[in-house]
Amino acid sequence: MVSRVRVWLNRTYAENVFFMDQLRRNPGDRAVEIHATHGDPDSPVLAAADTSELEPEGLSPAAYVEYALDQCVRRGIDVFVPRLHQAAVVAHRAEFAAAGTALLAPTPEAVAVFEDKAVAYEAVRSVGVPVPPWHRVRNADELVDAVEELEAAGHLACFKPAAGAGGAGFRVITRSPFSLLHLTGFPGPHVQLDLVVEALRRAEEPVDWLVMPRLEQPEVSVDCLTGPDNRVRLAVGRTKHGRRRGFTLDERWLAPARLIAEGFGLHYLSNIQFRMLGDRPVLLDVNSRAAGGLHQLSLCGVNAPWAAVRLALGEDPGVIEPPFLGQDYTVVSGPRPLVAAALPRQRTDSAEALLPAVPSPAQTAPAQVLPL
Repeated sequence: MVSRVRVWLNRTYAENVFFMDQLRRNPGDRAVEIHATHGDPDSPVLAAADTSELEPEGLSPAAYVEYALDQCVRRGIDVFVPRLHQAAVVAHRAEFAAAGTALLAPTPEAVAVFEDKAVAYEAVRSVGVPVPPWHRVRNADELVDAVEELEAAGHLACFKPAAGAGGAGFRVITRSPFSLLHLTGFPGPHVQLDLVVEALRRAEEPVDWLVMPRLEQPEVSVDCLTGPDNRVRLAVGRTKHGRRRGFTLDERWLAPARLIAEGFGLHYLSNIQFRMLGDRPVLLDVNSRAAGGLHQLSLCGVNAPWAAVRLALGEDPGVIEPPFLGQDYTVVSGPRPLVAAALPRQRTDSAEALLPAVPSPAQTAPAQVLPL
């Protein structure tokens, strides 16, 4: 009898409820139990898991490794998918292996390279992957110099943190003065250069930003599954142009992604993003983890999370070719259940007439990926 697989996801993105769904709907109908931990009691991954608990706050990376090892032993974890403190965790791979837990994560060297975007750009450029021109800046004067150089070359300048994920901190530089036009509609990514310079001059600490041209669409995110033998088992590009999403197997995107995944030890799941600089693709970012949109490959008949878990368990799934490419689609949000609230009701004024409560359904529909 094949035993069940116990998988742990730590403080992961809300979208990984779909990652968990796919593990349970694996093609081999293998029993999977999922443990989840998070710092936010209202994270939907806690409700989606079979077992869950809140993570302690304020742990150092070293202390977090001790906490993680204890979780793996107490919970009988077979495969640990670390996001928080990934660098510290993978540095102790042998200790997790001794506890009977496989890490679904890349090598320590790969994590170190791709934690810092400037280091990453230098590294991938050295192996022939095109990267955009970029400047590392730490103060107002360096920012102005970088913006002026990019604008002189005909580019629209933008900046982002040298370390970070998910587009946090990304801004596009504009020289248009701040006006009421910037207070209409929804907030956008554009920020006035003079306001940024003023903020930097007032700041007590230096920043660590990359200033580079704003790259054009389409954006192509290549999801890769790479074995510990440095061979890619799966590479599929997900295209994004405005709201329209799609899939591609075009080697313009896949070939450099394979080169990066295999050459730098991006074992198991990674996501390598490209955009256009003029008429050629250049690297945008490298994520040494599964992308939040990985589940969208199910529209191509591929269950990447389960293939990755099998690979981590030593069950090589072989090279995976999508049986078809799904049609173009868009993404819409939908409700997901949460664990029972621990907080008391906030409204205590009974004098105000309230509408009668409507019972919620026993199950809620998942967020959907809709064809266009």
